[in-house]
Amino acid sequence: MSTIEKLSELESRRAAIEKSSNGDAKKSALAKGKLTARDRITNLLDENSFVEMGTFVKSRSLAFNMDSQDTPCDGVVSGYGTVNGSPVYVYSQDASVLGGALGEMHAKKIVNVYDKAMKMGVPVVGFLDTVGLRLQETVDALEGYGAIFTKMTQASGVIPQLAVIAGDCAGGAAFIAGLSDFVFMSSKNARVFLNSPNAMEDKKASFDTLATAKVHAEESGLASFISDKEEDLIKQVKELLSYLPLNSEEEIPFYTVTDDINRVEAGLNNFDFENGKVVDIVTAIVDNGSFLELQKDYSQSVLTAFARFNGGTTGIIATTEAQVDYKGVKKVTSFVNLCDAYGIPVVTLTNIEGFTSTVATENMGMVKETSRLVHAFANASIPKVNVLLNHAFGSSYVAMNSKHIGADYVLAWPTAQVSTLNPESAVRIMYEKEIKESTVAAEKIAEKVAEYEALTSSSYAVAAKGYIDDIIEPAATRKRVIAALEILATKQVDSYKKHPTV
Repeated sequence: MSTIEKLSELESRRAAIEKSSNGDAKKSALAKGKLTARDRITNLLDENSFVEMGTFVKSRSLAFNMDSQDTPCDGVVSGYGTVNGSPVYVYSQDASVLGGALGEMHAKKIVNVYDKAMKMGVPVVGFLDTVGLRLQETVDALEGYGAIFTKMTQASGVIPQLAVIAGDCAGGAAFIAGLSDFVFMSSKNARVFLNSPNAMEDKKASFDTLATAKVHAEESGLASFISDKEEDLIKQVKELLSYLPLNSEEEIPFYTVTDDINRVEAGLNNFDFENGKVVDIVTAIVDNGSFLELQKDYSQSVLTAFARFNGGTTGIIATTEAQVDYKGVKKVTSFVNLCDAYGIPVVTLTNIEGFTSTVATENMGMVKETSRLVHAFANASIPKVNVLLNHAFGSSYVAMNSKHIGADYVLAWPTAQVSTLNPESAVRIMYEKEIKESTVAAEKIAEKVAEYEALTSSSYAVAAKGYIDDIIEPAATRKRVIAALEILATKQVDSYKKHPTV
């Protein structure tokens, strides 16, 4: 056979593989409002940048009915390319091949993606669409799961890992989602579950109550982003990647600044804490008012987002309610740990009076979760800036990036109050006897509250003790935060711990 004939055979074989993934599979996917495995990669990567790996891999199992099965790419398309010019490795499970079930060679292809990505120090994006384990390959398939889990564990905190759930993600495959840094779910077709509701004793169990994007966005917190259309999810993947460094050793990405770094927002001087929204403060101070919120539907008591100050990526944490609930605590802890892993500075906007506590959350481990929150801030070696907006009471204030647990710079608005608890409550406790015996209780309370605020809880009193670095004009928050982040850009912290135990 001549070279020309061999090249013709190569083109024919490659075309047949690509056609097998794009023919009937495409019709089936479109009918469900889904993209094919290859279309997902095409939508994600820059035009003509995809280089496929393992195109000709197939299952080598002959057991049961596998000898009669055609398994192009063994059910997963993999390779590398660029997103907005930055390198990324990618794999996409093909549900048209045995339901996207994971077998030995399928797993080896995903492991190979991770091996290459870690060597190159670039992110991995995985599109998950699988019925789970390939039963015909038994323990070899289980070995495949273990190999993937091991690689993902090794990659954790080293390279960003993004999982896009486009269909079913069942059984052990759900661990792939759980081990990822960020999870995107199609609200139309995605389902993530360890065990089918049919196998549960609870007769109320259904896919709608335990597996959908809504459940994992609002209840479990697994999903960082959800959307009806896969195309929209992929756009969010691209946007998120623009905020992330390629790996933990790389500096955060910087973009050309088109916003005035000294911009003053006069409206913040009249911010109404009773009726105003903290999201408006975030919008007012970040570059061009643009940010990407994570886990938007998982707890309304706190906002976590990526934004830019002076062109550089920053993590934003803003308390949106006076009490931060159980889910909010977990949300912040996870976000701080993630930012610390990838060297992303954190700015907190703090207005907090306490943690919401119920019998249910106490039984669920509220003490341990709030302790993990304290640990996350105290352990983080990244630049940490805190802006005290209004109330900062008790242990919740301490836990939320205070100077007491290692914040590098703490700024405060003149409206800030820092205290063990609400000043009036503190006075009623300390002067309970005097207030009861007084014939002018209201006047006595007001007098003592004013005294308490002046001597202990006002921002000036706390700044006098060194717990606040400066009291700033609210309108100048943006430029003061930028100045703090600039001086902290070269911050270095030595650590001899192998890993924490909290």
